[in-house]
Amino acid sequence: MDLKQQTYDLIDDLKAVCHEYGLGNDGNEYKVITQMFLYKFLNDKFGYEIKRKNSKIANAEKWETAYAELSEAQRADLLDSLSPDIMRLYPEHLISHLWNQQAKGEFDLIFDRTMVGIADKNIDIFSTQTTKNTKIPIFEKLTNYVTDDAQKAPFARALVDKLAKFSFEEAFSESYDFFSAIFEYVIKDYNTNGGGVYAEYYTPHAIAVIMAKLLVGDNKNLHNIECYDPAAGTGTLLMALAHQVGEDKCTIFAQDRSQKSNKMLKLNLILNGLVSSLDHAVQGDTLTDPYHMSDDKKSLRKFDYIVCNPPFKLDFSGTREILAAMPARFWAGVPSIPKKKVDDMAIYTCFIQHVINSLKTNGKAAIVLPTGFLTAKNGIENKILKHVIAKHIVSGVISMPSNVFANTGTNVSVVFFDNSKKADKVILIDASKLGEEYQEGNNKKVRLTSEEISKIVDTFQNKKDVEDFSIAVSYDDLLKKCSLSAGQYFDVKIEYVDITHEEFEAKMKEYKTNLKEYFKQSRELEEEIQKQLVGLKYEK
Repeated sequence: MDLKQQTYDLIDDLKAVCHEYGLGNDGNEYKVITQMFLYKFLNDKFGYEIKRKNSKIANAEKWETAYAELSEAQRADLLDSLSPDIMRLYPEHLISHLWNQQAKGEFDLIFDRTMVGIADKNIDIFSTQTTKNTKIPIFEKLTNYVTDDAQKAPFARALVDKLAKFSFEEAFSESYDFFSAIFEYVIKDYNTNGGGVYAEYYTPHAIAVIMAKLLVGDNKNLHNIECYDPAAGTGTLLMALAHQVGEDKCTIFAQDRSQKSNKMLKLNLILNGLVSSLDHAVQGDTLTDPYHMSDDKKSLRKFDYIVCNPPFKLDFSGTREILAAMPARFWAGVPSIPKKKVDDMAIYTCFIQHVINSLKTNGKAAIVLPTGFLTAKNGIENKILKHVIAKHIVSGVISMPSNVFANTGTNVSVVFFDNSKKADKVILIDASKLGEEYQEGNNKKVRLTSEEISKIVDTFQNKKDVEDFSIAVSYDDLLKKCSLSAGQYFDVKIEYVDITHEEFEAKMKEYKTNLKEYFKQSRELEEEIQKQLVGLKYEK
């Protein structure tokens, strides 16, 4: 069995334990799965690294035993030799130690104490924080989510049992593609394509890769790059971007209001070797309390690359006036509170403005938006459209197929910004007819094939005009229509066919016959409806 399948099996086993102890589809199940998976990953990563540093441990039958036998001074020296992105674990923190403690009474307390102990020892690096500077530890107590006290210890034992049967050691030489697939499998039941209350909108991996490729290209001469997502969710977009730049060449900055997303984002950062960015992954409302500010704290921090898939519609009436009092940030305005359907407040317009405000002079961004934005004729949307066209900020648009972001209920496009303003034309791509359908559960979804992804990337990068697919349009022409919809710039084609007089007469006769038949059917239908109405009248 290959490594990926073994990893999937571990995840399935952990989910089965949750179901057995009453946490299946419970709101806290994702906490157990993500924490246990991460605990196992970090435990094995720690073992892998100390074996590389110490030959005695490497050659031992059980590395955990050899590590426990080190003197306190030897252990301190070994831990000091590790890089900061390796979690520091003591013998009592290891999975093998928990395994050996299972026969003891109150094992649930031992288990929870271990989780909290690991978190406390590593709080400086392995934690995220809120906009109020509260540290969020990487691990927490888990057995309290089982309501039956008699089941808490068996629950903890069952979790440890699953972790002890598998090793991640082979995985540490694997690539981003491996870990992105594993991460998606971990979260697939907890971060559905329909999105969450705030910014848990799920971005398919293929779309994330397209956005990253088109922002970064194949530029290898990159250093100290700062990447940002103000509605980071679980970090799919940021991980694709970091991989395209080079994980060792960039720092990740993120913010999201969702606690659930924050936990998953931590997992994603660690899996992809971006531990140093954990401190920049912040929980809080980006619009009311942007955490990432300039050194003087008076303006927003500026970034090299920004990616974002914000919520489109949301009731933010409770904070609307706070945003409206920031006209410099929200220069196009803030949506009013409607009398009905408050949930329809177009919060994405605030995120567009925030993204543009957060770009460096040569910064680039890609943001997922409802396709209706591309042709907005009034309101805040239209003001933003005019601004990004007139200022030459927009650099391209890709309109995606329906259901590629399944369950959003909205046709989606990706809009690209380039604050260098060096382009003379904007590439507009209508990819709405691409994709292959597939079934996932009860949902029909669409995914782009690898050939289609290559076509989109090549067309965008080279600004190709492809019939009924793409067109490069000047800013002057865009401003005349104030539209970013590719279809509005395609040439209208009229097909001329030479036919004889006899063929023309035959076609006209066919049209007349069809029209007579349609009128006849229409009259018959109208008479039938009138009869039914009369019948209903008499029945009354």
